[in-house]
Amino acid sequence: MGSAGGREAPLPPQIRVNSHPMLSFQRVTLRRGARLLLEDVDLTVQRGERWGIVGRNGSGKSSLLALVLGLRDAHGLQPDAGEVSLPAGIVLAHVAQETPAVARSAIDYVMDGDAELRRLQAALAEAEAAGDGHRQAELFAQIEAVDGYTAPARAARLMAGLGFAEAQMQAPVSTFSGGWRMRLNLAQALMCRSDLLLLDEPTNHLDLDAVLWLQEWLRAYPGTVLLISHDRDFLDLCVDHIALLAEQRLHAYTGNYSAYERQRAAQLAQQQAAHERQRRSVAHLQQFVDRFRAKATKARQAQSRLKALARMEEIAPAHVDSPFDFAFRPPRSVPHPLLRLDRVSLGYGDCPLIDGVRLDIQPGDRIGLLGPNGAGKSTLIKTLAGELPPLAGRREAAPDLQIGYFAQHQLEQLRSEDSPLAHLRRLDAAATEQSLRDFLGGFDFRGDQATAPVGPFSGGEKARLVLALLVYQRPNLLLLDEPTNHLDLEMRHALNLALQDFAGALLIVSHDRHLLRSVCDRFLLVADGRASPFDGDLDDYARWLGEHRRLASATPDPQPPAGASAGNRSEAAGDRRQARQQAAAQRQRLKPLRDAVARHEAELAEAQGALSEIESQLADGALYTAENKPRLTALLAEQGGLKSRMAAAEEAWMTAAEALEAAQGETAG
Repeated sequence: MGSAGGREAPLPPQIRVNSHPMLSFQRVTLRRGARLLLEDVDLTVQRGERWGIVGRNGSGKSSLLALVLGLRDAHGLQPDAGEVSLPAGIVLAHVAQETPAVARSAIDYVMDGDAELRRLQAALAEAEAAGDGHRQAELFAQIEAVDGYTAPARAARLMAGLGFAEAQMQAPVSTFSGGWRMRLNLAQALMCRSDLLLLDEPTNHLDLDAVLWLQEWLRAYPGTVLLISHDRDFLDLCVDHIALLAEQRLHAYTGNYSAYERQRAAQLAQQQAAHERQRRSVAHLQQFVDRFRAKATKARQAQSRLKALARMEEIAPAHVDSPFDFAFRPPRSVPHPLLRLDRVSLGYGDCPLIDGVRLDIQPGDRIGLLGPNGAGKSTLIKTLAGELPPLAGRREAAPDLQIGYFAQHQLEQLRSEDSPLAHLRRLDAAATEQSLRDFLGGFDFRGDQATAPVGPFSGGEKARLVLALLVYQRPNLLLLDEPTNHLDLEMRHALNLALQDFAGALLIVSHDRHLLRSVCDRFLLVADGRASPFDGDLDDYARWLGEHRRLASATPDPQPPAGASAGNRSEAAGDRRQARQQAAAQRQRLKPLRDAVARHEAELAEAQGALSEIESQLADGALYTAENKPRLTALLAEQGGLKSRMAAAEEAWMTAAEALEAAQGETAG
């Protein structure tokens, strides 16, 4: 099996032998208090099937998994009517929601996931204490049969795949933050040799590297999977069935998430009202796709961009009944450049994490940050946002810069006793209550929820509110650090559409590959203490990551193994130094070509924005009267000039992109 991100993905533990494993829901009804979540639900899951469970937040997805767990816990959730059943002897694995702050090591905690191994080890300790040699021999054989002697190595590979450094594996569980404890719980669940694996949003606390690794692990897992996720790329690659929970019912679809969207769109198209909404949604997307179609050169990133946009046209109809409908209002001003970093070193204390950063952010930029966990992506965003001062160099911001910064810590800064309406009113005390309510309605804060305290809100609801507050302030630069955590698929889709029409610049860190493909025109790689342009798409990044991890794992330890000669160590160090020098020389040769591509792309974006503004004015019917003829003539002339400017910018962009690709090909050859 191949590995993702270069981290060796250990094969999932082999499942137990059972001839007819399946999970069955028969006419299940479930209430939580007075609220009806599921009504008369039927579902049969065959052995080896992989089901993705989707639906809006609050539709009952987590409760569906809780009903399965209730089969193994007499005090767990039980249906109000109907029956949930599993064959006897089936082993379940799930991710615990709480992590005890224990002093034992992280790797021991992960190994606890193999409950049978722990049972055998406890029995062996008893046999040794009793001096029962015959029983010890039996237990030694049983431990070998369950691969017990390889358990520490398997646990270490799981932890490495999920982003833990080797030094962290022996650290006490109590020393880890909440997000890292959730990774420990996930590793513990994967350690279990299970027949049925239940996963509820497993990627929420992972970075892109760990998501890629987990994806490959799940694809090799031989058991049955029930997976709740709002990451469409992850679902596409990890499931073969979809269960949609909507309006207290369950609708089953065969295929991955993309197949579900096509089937769902076809169903909705049979309803005339939905069909009309489809047409409007697709027309809106088509306008955006047409603006970028001229970029379809052989450049890999441009091709990836167009593929993502074309796919958005296909999937839009499946989301016409979304409760979310919002857009970024035009910024009050869009200065050139918006923000500049000049030879900046950044980090904490006296030790730079990234050095020598040069970055100009221009209107229309769509930049995705890539890089291994801990390389400094969030640190770079904090420096751009002004939250973290540079250690050296200059951060130069335009006087009219208006930053919209989203990070997870901002959810904690909401005032728990205040309502969404109160939060919004602090931004605009002069606005009418109805206008504020209308705006919040686009983020699905309606009725009493608009005036309810936000303290009891879920993580997804708080994230939506922070995004709503950000959108309302009309930023000209968006800095987004994992904006889709806790957001369901419908809200992610709405955010994706809104970002397509955003008139300012955007810089984003995300493990949501669909979002990165759809909104980013170029990538910046943060790795090895540098931030430099990345020439490629996300598939290229996965390959780069694999090579990066492979080289990192091949690097000798500070104390080399016995028998390693000084000459061999010196030769290996020389090879690595030569490779770094060659890579630096290549970057230097390609820099003028990359700069030309970026410059022409910025010119094209600026012309497109100006043309869009002119065409908005030309859409005003009052313009076509006798008294407004001079203004109409001037606008038409300006429109013609902008179209010519766009054509020239497009031609220059294509020429520069082709030159860059040719130079890259020569270097690769």
